[in-house]
Amino acid sequence: MLSSNLPSLRIVIPARYASSRLPGKPLLDLAGLPMVVRVFRRVEMALRDADIVVATDDRRIAEVLELHAIPFVMTDVAHESGSDRTAEVARLLDWRADDIIVNVQGDEPLLPSELLRDFVAFCHSRPNLEMASVMVPLSSHEQLADANIVKVVVDRHDNALLFSRSPIPFCRDSSPPEWPLNEFSRHVGIYAYRNASLQQLTVSPVCRLESLEKLEQLRALWMGMKIAMMKWHAAPPHGVDTPEDAQRVIETLLKDKQ
Repeated sequence: MLSSNLPSLRIVIPARYASSRLPGKPLLDLAGLPMVVRVFRRVEMALRDADIVVATDDRRIAEVLELHAIPFVMTDVAHESGSDRTAEVARLLDWRADDIIVNVQGDEPLLPSELLRDFVAFCHSRPNLEMASVMVPLSSHEQLADANIVKVVVDRHDNALLFSRSPIPFCRDSSPPEWPLNEFSRHVGIYAYRNASLQQLTVSPVCRLESLEKLEQLRALWMGMKIAMMKWHAAPPHGVDTPEDAQRVIETLLKDKQ
């Protein structure tokens, strides 16, 4: 058994009711279970010893969580990000400053268990961890040009130097169709924080770079935080943002049952 003096591993799954494209998204039925329940069970299966809690802002979601005996915390409806919601959970539950908190997005019902386990091990292997995330290879030049796919460059220790929706780094001596894909990395939006770093991040104002790119992690870099990037071999399945995404997930779940 781990010593009680060691940092605890906490998992928070933000589940916000409002969504411009899919209102009530956490309650979408995915092959017989609401999405928020699917995500919780996925994480629970991967990380059996972790302390997992859902952070929600709506009683309709809370009622479903109660029905399935899933721990949850009611949080402020005004939060603008999952990080803000996660930070409130940590304060309400009085988590320690050095606890490691992993933020698993509530619309990722197919997140690979192996990825979660490896990410947790990656975080535990870094005693000076402030913040961590994941990067994967790009698979096409179309992805390189896609502003919805965030690119990241790192230093020699795999700490993030910069994130951008634009292709970075810029390859000066060739045209974009000739740029070698192995020189580029794609950011995957799963995060871990030391609780002290998370609290500092979420009380700090939005910086100009974050405002321009609409990428919250740029605030952490602007503040001087180190974001350790774990290399993973491939992008996980896409989350649920549209009805078409939901149907694709349903088909995958039904196929896995066969």
